[in-house]
Amino acid sequence: MARLPRLVIPQQPHHVIQRGNDRQLIFRDESDYSLFLGWLRESANQFNVAIHAYVLMSNHLHLLASPSDLVGLGRMMQWVGRHYVPYFNHKYERSGTLWQGRYKTAVIDSERYFLTCSRYIELNPVRAGMVLNPAEYAWSSYQHHIGLRTDPLITDHPLYWALGNTPFEREAAYKALAEQALTTDELTTMRKSTVNGWAIGSDKFQTQLEKLAERRVTPGKRGRPHKQAKSI
Repeated sequence: MARLPRLVIPQQPHHVIQRGNDRQLIFRDESDYSLFLGWLRESANQFNVAIHAYVLMSNHLHLLASPSDLVGLGRMMQWVGRHYVPYFNHKYERSGTLWQGRYKTAVIDSERYFLTCSRYIELNPVRAGMVLNPAEYAWSSYQHHIGLRTDPLITDHPLYWALGNTPFEREAAYKALAEQALTTDELTTMRKSTVNGWAIGSDKFQTQLEKLAERRVTPGKRGRPHKQAKSI
């Protein structure tokens, strides 16, 4: 079966995953992380993509981003790769691809899943056993969201602003949310949907997307369609 084109909806949040080829390291020291973030910020500005949350792990990365048009997200990821991969290959005396195929993305239903997705991304280092508290991890947007620093890469989403009337209220509310463990169903939904490129949201949201995109945005039912009984 032919692969469906990547689903991109302007002005809608997308969960993006990019992995290292064969799970190899894509960041080895602090300068790697810093340079990647600098190029990501430059390309996000250039192609009008708002980055709401991110985490850079040693062998993969996650973004929560809203493109302003159909092509900006893809161009941003391509531009970053064209700068970062030659840098990385030259520095570590390697050649060839760094990424494991195309980046993966899923359109997010803002009202139901935006904050869930943001927490899913920023809690990655905790689930991986790298830190006990997400605030201890330097290469994510979590410190920005709880007020420990201002991250110039981040464009706060209206749903984050709605958490409180003041910065302190928003930061405290977000921290309280992050302290609530994600359910097994939430973790499974985030993982499977993003890897397979399916929309994450309510039935109503998915139906609206299918009409807008004129294509399926959820998995098809397995097995052959049932045959209708012949009238006698």
